[in-house]
Amino acid sequence: MKSLKDIISTLDVQELQGNQDVVIQDITADSRAVKSNSLFIALDGATVDGHNYIDKAIEAGAVAVIVSKPVTVPNDICVITVFDTRQAMMACVPYFFDYPANRMRMIGVTGTNGKTTTTHMIRHILKAQGYKVGVIGTVHIMIGDTSYPIHNTTPDVVDLQHILNQMVQEDVTYCVMEVSSHALALGRVSGVEFDTAVFTNLTQDHLDFHKTFENYLQAKCKLFEQVSASNQVKGSKGAVINIDDAYGHRVVEKTAAPTITYSTLGNGSLNASDVHMSTKMSQYTVNYNGESYPVSMNTTGLFNVYNTLAAIGACLQEGISMEAIDTALKTFSSVPGRFELIEEGQDFAVVVDYAHTPDGLQNILETAKAIKENRIIIVFGCGGDRDATKRPIMGRIAAEYGDRIYVTSDNPRTEDPIQIVKDVEVGVKEALRDGTSYEVIVDRRKAINHAIHDAKAGDIVIIAGKGHENYQILKNETIHFDDREEARQALKEI
Repeated sequence: MKSLKDIISTLDVQELQGNQDVVIQDITADSRAVKSNSLFIALDGATVDGHNYIDKAIEAGAVAVIVSKPVTVPNDICVITVFDTRQAMMACVPYFFDYPANRMRMIGVTGTNGKTTTTHMIRHILKAQGYKVGVIGTVHIMIGDTSYPIHNTTPDVVDLQHILNQMVQEDVTYCVMEVSSHALALGRVSGVEFDTAVFTNLTQDHLDFHKTFENYLQAKCKLFEQVSASNQVKGSKGAVINIDDAYGHRVVEKTAAPTITYSTLGNGSLNASDVHMSTKMSQYTVNYNGESYPVSMNTTGLFNVYNTLAAIGACLQEGISMEAIDTALKTFSSVPGRFELIEEGQDFAVVVDYAHTPDGLQNILETAKAIKENRIIIVFGCGGDRDATKRPIMGRIAAEYGDRIYVTSDNPRTEDPIQIVKDVEVGVKEALRDGTSYEVIVDRRKAINHAIHDAKAGDIVIIAGKGHENYQILKNETIHFDDREEARQALKEI
């Protein structure tokens, strides 16, 4: 709870009217979440204008509203007029919750790919040291061992501060958080002071939002600028950066915090060498501070070696010894939907992975190529209402690595799924090799079924794009759909 007058003191107010002598119990920008004695923030978004819901908010118990347009309300309602309600939200919401991020250690992981696996590896290591850990990311929110659903990789300011406050109330010591480029560009992490910032990689994605790759890079760099900013409340800051990535050096330049760079090419202060992989595991040597540590993981793929290095670097920055990290990693298993093996006693491998970017798809296909005994069969598509330029690129990558390709639907959203697969097909045709074939099956269930029925001993079937998701977003509805369930069903049929 906070007095309304104290909340107002955090804002750049243009005009003020109505009763300010009230105590605010909650803040929200969602009229459906308003309860008694709430402050309602009227956001003017791309598709919805919160000013249209002020009456509904007041009916539900709002005693004050933050607006950027003239409104008519009862005389006892406090109307706080500001130039930009989103900026106002970024200022007052963290204050209302007493800046919960300042009462935990915050580890932020950003990059195009690898965020989810890296955050879960960090959680696993920290938990093994006896810490209570919270996770915020693509798959879910975790507070200790309890999991909650999530709708955005990084929630908006109000939801995020609610979550962080709940973590503080439940005695969480560390919060490990995926920080998306959208969140950094839109200020969703305002009021959150990060202690260790991790950069995994940067490849083409989200250009529908950022417009240019440079904008995308600069959004990611905000996390590293912040972690070494002068107005920090907490001490012991650090950065962990993939120096093998083409943009790693650009990110290094953006922070003055103590930095660990990681590499599989010997370019970093934390390096992996002698990498050996099979379908189900990987072994390699980690070199740090002149010492070597043999690592054996129940995950495979060079991309997971990088994810592991990122997690090791973050925990080293947080003062965990390499010996303790190494012990914890021995018991880590894969994250749902991240190179997840589907086993039903078949004599070929079936892998479900979230790869939905060119780099992500190439990573898992390079892994498949390194461990395959026979053919690589690929089932994939591209999402609608997202960066369309990556569709032919992903088609080319599939054709370069795959022996049999099924182009199918992903989450078409408001777009025509037939047009999306046509965009992908352009790239497939360009790179199709001798002996490689492809088929367009728009129905994803049928495509998965065909691929698995087509597989022979020693093949690897890669089902890419949706990973852990248990839904499919269509034009007018969202339906239940889980690649893992579909794969198991097809396997049982054979």
